[in-house]
Amino acid sequence: MRVLTGPLEALGAARGRLLPWAPVFLSVGIGVYFALRVEPGAAGLATAGLVAAVAALAGLRGPDLARIPATALALVVGGLLLASARTHLVSAPVLTFRYYGPVEGRVVGIDRSFSDQLRLTLDHVVLEDVPPDRTPLRVRVALHGEQGFTDPQPGLTVILSAHLSPPDGPVEPGGFDFQRLAWFSRLGAVGYTRSPVLAIAPPEGGLPLLAFRMRRAISTAMQERMEGQPGAFAAALMTGDRSGVAHLTNDALRGANLSHLIAISGLHMGLLTGFVFAACRYGLALVAPLALRLDTRKLAAFLALLAAIFYLVLAGPSVATRRAFIMAAVMLVAVIADRRAISLRSVAIAALIVLVLEPESLVEPGFQMSFGATVALIVTFKPWVAVQWRIPAPLRPMAMLVLSSLAASLATGPIAAAHFNRIAEYGLLANFLAVPLMGLVVMPSGVVAAILSPLGLAAPALWVMEKGTWAILLIASWVSGLDGAVVVVPAPPPLTLPLLALGALAVLIARPLPLRAAGGVAVIAAMAFWAMVERPALLVAGDGSIIGVMGEKGRALSKPKGAGFIAQSWLEDDGDLALQEDAFARPGLTGAPGAFQTVVAGRKVWHFAGKGAAAKAANACTGDGLVILSTDWEGTVPAGCRIYDAAKLRDTGALGVYADGATLRIVSAKDMAGQRLWNIRPGRRSDRRRAALQ
Repeated sequence: MRVLTGPLEALGAARGRLLPWAPVFLSVGIGVYFALRVEPGAAGLATAGLVAAVAALAGLRGPDLARIPATALALVVGGLLLASARTHLVSAPVLTFRYYGPVEGRVVGIDRSFSDQLRLTLDHVVLEDVPPDRTPLRVRVALHGEQGFTDPQPGLTVILSAHLSPPDGPVEPGGFDFQRLAWFSRLGAVGYTRSPVLAIAPPEGGLPLLAFRMRRAISTAMQERMEGQPGAFAAALMTGDRSGVAHLTNDALRGANLSHLIAISGLHMGLLTGFVFAACRYGLALVAPLALRLDTRKLAAFLALLAAIFYLVLAGPSVATRRAFIMAAVMLVAVIADRRAISLRSVAIAALIVLVLEPESLVEPGFQMSFGATVALIVTFKPWVAVQWRIPAPLRPMAMLVLSSLAASLATGPIAAAHFNRIAEYGLLANFLAVPLMGLVVMPSGVVAAILSPLGLAAPALWVMEKGTWAILLIASWVSGLDGAVVVVPAPPPLTLPLLALGALAVLIARPLPLRAAGGVAVIAAMAFWAMVERPALLVAGDGSIIGVMGEKGRALSKPKGAGFIAQSWLEDDGDLALQEDAFARPGLTGAPGAFQTVVAGRKVWHFAGKGAAAKAANACTGDGLVILSTDWEGTVPAGCRIYDAAKLRDTGALGVYADGATLRIVSAKDMAGQRLWNIRPGRRSDRRRAALQ
């Protein structure tokens, strides 16, 4: 009996130190919800609600030994319920067919697409012959071709002719689910236009769009003062407007592990509030009457909080910016309330707030990397305080910088590798050189420029900021160009990252040695699973337009260009840096473009795409072969042959084909993703009048 009660008594004694575990248990429930293959029904949710209520009551009023386990259970089940509630609350119409025609809407977002094209997000959408209750709340349109519409204004109502379609599912089974991301962004259709964009009404909107216009105005003014990519980079740091940052600049930052510098996150919010806090506190200390009568520490924290609120409004309420604000606000409020600002408890409170408001943040790399790095830094800081006196005073700042960069890199490296399939070998060097520039030059000069701008005196501060951003981009370009700067890794199995995260948290924040040891075993097991991951022998796009077969020299693709996002995603998930045209030239496929064949597990596989694909495939399906067709199959299917034509692929989504000895195991993206609210099934190919008839 003591074997059971002993751990419970230890938990009860450590009750005051268990707050950091609250977001962990809440995350487990949220993670379970997103891992489900079927959307929970009303009966299941009601049962879960009853379990959560009983567990919460037991945690508050139950026996002492049962309180901690009951609270943990309540958090887990509560996390599942929170995620389900959030999923239903953001429900919005999603286009269920392909549309071509006029699109009218108001500009509420401006960024760049995968192909580096300007892209608009529109709300107040109007589609011809589509009823309002079936019209998406938001659509996103990339501007292709020659466009005179180079400076779109937030709140401007525009009209254009565009190709729209429902958000696509994963490009391979188990891959990144854009449909889920679009659902929580309330984005109901995506597409492109090659026709001119026409403005039909002046800018309008409330406070959010006024802030958006202010952001664009400041960004434009900064880029006019600071030309080129340094100006675009500086504007992105201060306003969150990344539309001016070129694709090559993003690649260089990613290759040097500096891409976190351009996305407004906890680093930016921390640097901004830290500079404002220090400037206000030391500035007030110089005024003796104020320093003697006021608590300058709390006043500085309050002013820093106001600066954080302004930065939040200016940079826009993106998920990453909101998360960064919450983390900074919790720490500043802790200062005002005479609590420790930097502690695992404050991080736990910030994480709880973020997860309660936006449970979907859990599966986003930004959340994982932000909180992972913060926890690692806090855990590292404690032993640093104990040993720093042994280091000569002049060297302590440099040693602290190296230690903090190493801790943050070790915490975020596996997460970045899992999501982006790459490890920046010299990321520590790049961060060692670039982060001090951010903290000592770029962000302080940006704050000074903002203060002096109303007086027309911002030019000197902007000049300093420009030199700082120029130096950071130079570092990124140099480091990313070094031999072996980027090492690619294959995508991990689905449960690897959760197992790795739970194990790492146990190592970092658990007190009992057995629990920390178990965490270490979990980390090792996760890395072992990752190392043994099996990639599909054959990949098939969800529309049948491209296939990729794994060979001795890597995956061979059936197209040298076109379907670029799919091709690059496949290669990156393989841990392959090859370009699409190079992968097309690899051995593995025989025939001609539009009519290729290969052999997988001893069985012939044909791929037919483009015009006349059905006619080419008529005599190919013999024996026990597999036929992939980008158009609809015509006629009956021969015995023993498996055909995936356009109609069937619309039902299955992308395919992964594995060779299990002499048999083929086919896994579909739809089966892996399950039947969830965000997996709206597109209808068959149709026109815009289809919706009006339904």
